[in-house]
Amino acid sequence: MQPYFMPYPGYFRLFAAADVFVALDCVQFPRRGWVHRNRFTDQNGELQWLTVPLKKSDRDTTRICDLQFQDNASALLLDQTKRFTSLKTIRKDHSDYADILFDIGISPNEYFSSSLVKMARLLGIERPVIRSSTLNIDPRLRAQERIIEIAKRVGATDYINSPGGKGIYDEVVFKKSGLTLSFLSDYRGSCSSILERVIEDGVDLVGKEIHQNLILCA
Repeated sequence: MQPYFMPYPGYFRLFAAADVFVALDCVQFPRRGWVHRNRFTDQNGELQWLTVPLKKSDRDTTRICDLQFQDNASALLLDQTKRFTSLKTIRKDHSDYADILFDIGISPNEYFSSSLVKMARLLGIERPVIRSSTLNIDPRLRAQERIIEIAKRVGATDYINSPGGKGIYDEVVFKKSGLTLSFLSDYRGSCSSILERVIEDGVDLVGKEIHQNLILCA
């Protein structure tokens, strides 16, 4: 799965359901997707975007693993958080979550993957994470053929995807490649950012919600 920025709690079911999580970072960066941004509730009760400050890059050729931060990205990110109710005092009231949010490191790619790992750990879920860009996948492989090759490289026998993958992946094709294809059920719970949820509801309640929704289907 592409490494998303502070995704909704249902995303972390992929960590809980799998033995190994592969961050799909060798694919084109979707500018209007959820890799580098998420929505938080502002002081007027409206959902607004919080966006990780990235340098401008080529629209058609930039992969997730090629992204770079703007200068002073951490300060720019901090300035944005002042607009949101749950994040306004995050450094004072929730230092553990603030450490995850503002520890941007060297590259966006590493930041997105490491923040997922750290948040999953707080939720009581620890899984090894492999970035697909380290597997040297043939760039000519597209869509499900690329996913199948990645799964083979990490020795998988089963591939688990989110509910949205049902219209993308073909069970027969996976079976011919020696893989069982499964999907998580639709998520029954709030789809707000995991960061907003754990701040407002607590990590234990959100973690319980995630495991209650850990249902696989064909």
